[in-house]
Amino acid sequence: MNPLAIERANERLRQAAEGRTEPAVVEAALERARHQVESLAETAAQLEATLPDRVGEAVQTGLRQEVLPVARHLAEVRGLSANTVRRLERLEGDLLAERHARVDDLALIVDLIVSGWQGVDERLARLERALGADEGAIVYRIEDRRSGT
Repeated sequence: MNPLAIERANERLRQAAEGRTEPAVVEAALERARHQVESLAETAAQLEATLPDRVGEAVQTGLRQEVLPVARHLAEVRGLSANTVRRLERLEGDLLAERHARVDDLALIVDLIVSGWQGVDERLARLERALGADEGAIVYRIEDRRSGT
C-alpha cells in the first residue's frame, strides 16, 4: 500500500473525529427534542378537544353577524313587495271603478241621444200629420197673380 494514501485516510479520520459531538451533548439534545415532542402532543390533544367547539362558536357568531342583517333586508323587501301588491290591487280596483263609471256615462249619453231623436221623430210626425190634414198647400201661380185673376 501506498504510505501517502494511508496518511490521507488518517487525516480524514482525524477531521471527522474533530467534528464529532460528545455523547452528553447528543443526549441533552435528544432530551430537549423529547420534551418538545411531548409538549406538541399535549397541545395537539388540547386543540383536538377544544377546536370543534371553538369552530362551532365561531361559525355561529359569524352567522349571527352576517345572516341577521340579510334576514332583515329580506323582511324589508318582503314588506315592500307586499305594499306594492296592495297598491297595485288598489289601482286595479280604482281602474275598474273608473271603467264602470265611463260605461255608465256612455249609457247615459246614448239614452240622451236616443230620447233626443225620439223627440225629433215625434215633432216631425206631428208636422207631417198637421200638413197632411189640410191635404196639401194651395199653390198660386205667379203669372196668375200678376194678371190680377
